[in-house]
Amino acid sequence: MPFPSLTMSNARTMAVRVPLTYALGTSAAIVTTVPLLLLDVETREGIVGRSYVFCYSTSGAKAVAAHVADAVELLRGSVLHPQSLSDQLARRFALIGVTGTVRMALSALDVALWDACACAAGKPVAELLGSTRRPIRAYDSRGLGLMAPASLAAEAESMCASGLPAMKLRLGYPTLREDLDALHTVRSAIGDDVLLMVDYNQALVPTEAILRGRAIQDEGVVWLEEPIRHDDYRGNARIARELTVPIQIGENFNGPEALRDALDRAACDYAMPDVSRIGGVTGWMRAAGIAAADGIELSSHLMPEISVHLLSASPTGHWIEYVDWADAVLEDPVLPVNGTLTPPDRPGFGIGWSRDKLRHLDTI
Repeated sequence: MPFPSLTMSNARTMAVRVPLTYALGTSAAIVTTVPLLLLDVETREGIVGRSYVFCYSTSGAKAVAAHVADAVELLRGSVLHPQSLSDQLARRFALIGVTGTVRMALSALDVALWDACACAAGKPVAELLGSTRRPIRAYDSRGLGLMAPASLAAEAESMCASGLPAMKLRLGYPTLREDLDALHTVRSAIGDDVLLMVDYNQALVPTEAILRGRAIQDEGVVWLEEPIRHDDYRGNARIARELTVPIQIGENFNGPEALRDALDRAACDYAMPDVSRIGGVTGWMRAAGIAAADGIELSSHLMPEISVHLLSASPTGHWIEYVDWADAVLEDPVLPVNGTLTPPDRPGFGIGWSRDKLRHLDTI
């Protein structure tokens, strides 16, 4: 089937604040609600492409929306060839810098363009990218923040109801003893059959990360995520050399070039791009090629409804991070089945906004 021909006409954004099922305490902040920016791209042919992006803050949502509006003005009347338009926008925004909220805006737009093209073709995005809709192992990342042991145990037991084979625990307490107590508390609550990933959210410095990593690596965790500042590739490489537990980074990679730099410096054993920071579908697939060439297993960060299509099309697809944040806005959320997520058999990403749900949310 030839790639569908569509022409950009307009775009609409809506920012909403979504309550979390579990409050999420990390070493950086305690989060109870998250801002999501919803994007609809309209075409002259009547096809609508949709995407959404987690914006971290109210100001972030407003900035992303403003950048999207600027980009749409540049693209109005253009034929939707997502890769070419992605490169065109990168050149046009080069002076302000394609990073931060600019990168997130261009990524969200790229995702919506791919969604529109796949909808026009009547195919799921995974299939438009040349892949089957294969199931991807999922881990539960909705909770297990920094909290008292009793609360941690209760939340871990509650999360087991999802039936997922793994979950993520946030660490970064003031002391190693507290980190180990939290880890042992969760392990006792969930048993030995559920795998655990550990995330420090950049809380440590290299020396302390090595000290804590040596104590944690014998606890059977799947990976140690972002132990130090995300862009300190030399420090992460030092940690990776010293520890046997795999080091996972990547949610803050700014474009596929950042992944290339991290792998060149041996800064990680696994990588987990965020679709809104890696460059949307276009940037993700370029990153997936880099990871495949180096034999690096690729996981995702947030936005599972989008990420599951991209991991299906990634040669080294590994784990998908499951959160239910977008369930609050979607007509038909993607739910775990038998410990996995599979791209739905619907055109595009299968994303549709629920007007009824949106009426109950605060707008930004």
